[in-house]
Amino acid sequence: MSYFNLLTLEEIGSSLRSLRSLRTFGISCQGTDFCILLGGKVTDMGAFYWLRDKKAIGIPPSVYYIDDIGTPGIPKAERCDYSKYCIRPTANIKDFDKYTVILDGGYDYMEIEYGEFPQTIEIGNQAAMLESLFTLGALNRTGKSYTINDPKKNQDMDNKPFLPISLTEYELSGARYVRLQAHSLNLAPLSDSSSPKNDAYYWVRVEPIRWIVDKFSNTCFTKRAIMTGVPFNHTSGYTGYFNDSDIMKYFDFYFSDEIKTISLKAKPKQKSKAQPKKNLTPYGFSFSGANEDEMIRGAILSDVAVFLHGKSSDGKSARIKAIDPDCEIIYLRNATPESLNGKSAYNSNTGEMIDIPPTWYKRIMEKCEKHPERIHILFLDEITNALHSIQGMAFNIVLNKEVNGIWRLPDNVRIVAAGNDLEDSMAANTLVEPLFNRFAHIYIRTTAKSWLKWAMEDREESYLPYEKEMKPHPKIHPAVIAYIQSRGDSALRTPYTGEKPNADPRKWELASRILFKTGKPMMIRSLVGSDITKDFISFCKENPLSISDVLEERYNMAEIKKYDLARKSMIVVGLALCDEEYLHTIRAFVRRLEPELLSYFDSLWLQNNPDGAPILAGVIGE
Repeated sequence: MSYFNLLTLEEIGSSLRSLRSLRTFGISCQGTDFCILLGGKVTDMGAFYWLRDKKAIGIPPSVYYIDDIGTPGIPKAERCDYSKYCIRPTANIKDFDKYTVILDGGYDYMEIEYGEFPQTIEIGNQAAMLESLFTLGALNRTGKSYTINDPKKNQDMDNKPFLPISLTEYELSGARYVRLQAHSLNLAPLSDSSSPKNDAYYWVRVEPIRWIVDKFSNTCFTKRAIMTGVPFNHTSGYTGYFNDSDIMKYFDFYFSDEIKTISLKAKPKQKSKAQPKKNLTPYGFSFSGANEDEMIRGAILSDVAVFLHGKSSDGKSARIKAIDPDCEIIYLRNATPESLNGKSAYNSNTGEMIDIPPTWYKRIMEKCEKHPERIHILFLDEITNALHSIQGMAFNIVLNKEVNGIWRLPDNVRIVAAGNDLEDSMAANTLVEPLFNRFAHIYIRTTAKSWLKWAMEDREESYLPYEKEMKPHPKIHPAVIAYIQSRGDSALRTPYTGEKPNADPRKWELASRILFKTGKPMMIRSLVGSDITKDFISFCKENPLSISDVLEERYNMAEIKKYDLARKSMIVVGLALCDEEYLHTIRAFVRRLEPELLSYFDSLWLQNNPDGAPILAGVIGE
């Protein structure tokens, strides 16, 4: 149980029980950048924040709010779940162990710092550096995270439950940050006076929380509204008992720990769990595994040229674009000596030959000059499909970072190449030995697990039939996600014969487009073949359950419980592919589905996440 609460009507009123400190500071308050980016109801005047009634039961429901100018109001919605309203926590200072006094206001109040939370955006070169290091996987994680309500799952906030996701905390130069995608329609400016750009990513600094302490009552409340997105209550028939509200559950399970208030006096101290010792040598090496993405980012960060091997549909270019969305791509299969190496031209005015650099070189130079703090990738795609003469020109670029022996690439350029092996493409050529030996070679093998992670995270803006406005939707159709979860690698890719269509990761992306636009599964047989299409249709008729279905509560538990153990086990196999941020929610569902399958789920999840034992132990211990 936490010791946090909300202000009451009595405390902000004009009675003798009102807080004297509020008379000094006023009832209205500002919202943090974190609040604004999460879509909190904030104007340039102030934040709308929740109040509670001191009564256990109220008619009408005892839920109130303060608007941006400090006026109390009563929500009109029956279920009282205005999740866009902000949270301004309160506590009793006697429950705080250690705090720092910032300002002593004498007889009435004092201002203190206690705990920490993401609050203010980072700007300028520091923000650009954070983003660049993040894309390379080079930012240090502190081990902490902060919980918010998933804004993508709860874009229509009314009557939706709290769907927790975690924001990882990173460290750079002694400061700590979280990376947050803006989901804001506010007109309120951020701390740098700019307007929030919806869907853009921001880096938010973790800072000490400022509290105002009312010396007469020992009540303290945050100086600013610091959180939003948690519905007051998402169920019907709410009686007004605050301890049953979603906000109180958020205080209990997340906020009280994440601001590092584990040393509250009245809260018993828990013994820290023994952490496994890292397998280190005297050289400081760690012998933990490294996946494909980690090896790619590690080589790029170390300025080692990378060669990605893989089939044509394994998403090699997609992995590089995920690291540098603005990477410069040269398709060497179609390259000519002039397009790759530049050309010489006669200057009739001077009677001399002049060297003209290639267009791609001009573009990457402009990028490096515009953003010198970032790493920019030169991506030599389809290098094995290029003629040996073109490969020879590419060799000089890879070896010396020079073009035609004339133009030098900037120091913040990294080189990545990709191609198909001979057994994977009839059009592939052997890579000349000197060029082959200049690369770190990484062999991409797209599995159902890695592909599903990409499929569920990636979203795009596009028009769907009969829609009047552009809306985000998953790039991969949920039915395809559920099908691949169930069937695994055997359905993700089927053998290529050259006679009939076969399934592969790229084909499933194209099939998803057809399903989104037409809603007719039989039409995908032209892409993945008749056999897979028939099995897909049969699967869809069985009403499969995907991870997204569980997270968004698109299921009938009473009906699912009627399934036999084999079918329930099949559901668990698919759910075990979930990411760690959803592990708590998925495990809770499995427990309701069939408690006997919980240990089976845990073992499957650990097989999919070999380094996830501490994470799973933490979730089990909650």
